[in-house]
Amino acid sequence: MEQRPRAARLLGPAEVRGLAERLGLRPTKKLGQNFVHDPNTVRRIVDTSGVGPDDVVLEVGPGIGSLTLALLSEAGAVTAVEVDSALAERLPDTVAEHAPELVDHLRVLRADAMRLTADEVGVGHGPPTALVANLPYNVAVPVVLHLLAELPSLRHGLVMVQSEVADRMAAEPGSRSYGAPSAKSAWFASVRRAGAVSRNVFWPVPNVDSGLVAFARREPPSEVSRDRVFAVVEAAFAQRRKTLRSALSGWAGSPARAEELLRAAGVDPAARGEQLSIAEFASVAAAAEQR
Repeated sequence: MEQRPRAARLLGPAEVRGLAERLGLRPTKKLGQNFVHDPNTVRRIVDTSGVGPDDVVLEVGPGIGSLTLALLSEAGAVTAVEVDSALAERLPDTVAEHAPELVDHLRVLRADAMRLTADEVGVGHGPPTALVANLPYNVAVPVVLHLLAELPSLRHGLVMVQSEVADRMAAEPGSRSYGAPSAKSAWFASVRRAGAVSRNVFWPVPNVDSGLVAFARREPPSEVSRDRVFAVVEAAFAQRRKTLRSALSGWAGSPARAEELLRAAGVDPAARGEQLSIAEFASVAAAAEQR
């Protein structure tokens, strides 16, 4: 895809509120609608994401279009997925007003990201190669995991989520924040914290600060079925204060069977879930398949 000059005129606070007023929009907590109104923040997000003219970006929840405009200035194309019909209908008009030469590089899908399929997003500009999004706090982890599972074309990305969620997604084994979201994310990609975002750049102002999470796709650590591995992860963290011998007893059938499988995988039965890497969880799942 050919590189284009930075042409989009980004949205400021007055324009964000003006667009919302024209749409009769009252942001709702149910949809996690907190719109970024600071141009410097959206520029930083796009710069940090590393997207370029060869990328087809998938943006989930574009809202009024603050981030969309900045992405269109750098990426080859943007596929924006918006569940709110009024926002989805308005977005192309906003791009046409602020960056008319880039409107043909935008495709808008009115859809729920949790139900999105590869077939839906693979037409038009082609399969997405990057995910960049300001995600609703209540569904951020499920959305990212679903999209990484459904869209193998996604090679890298950057999402803005609640700060505590960012900590959990990027946590390493042994840390206090490490849990099922950390382990499951690590199945698909290397994940890291990529900065903080103040609550003051949003309208309306949320009650929490946000964090940026960057990821880069990598091969899964095992050939064992992802569903089987994730079942072990979920069982381990459902009772995270218990030893794995106890926490995995329901999954394995008994504490003795859990201990047998853990030892076969080279894992201490007295360890706890937060101590295991995703590769070690996969080894436990593999042991269950072999015995």
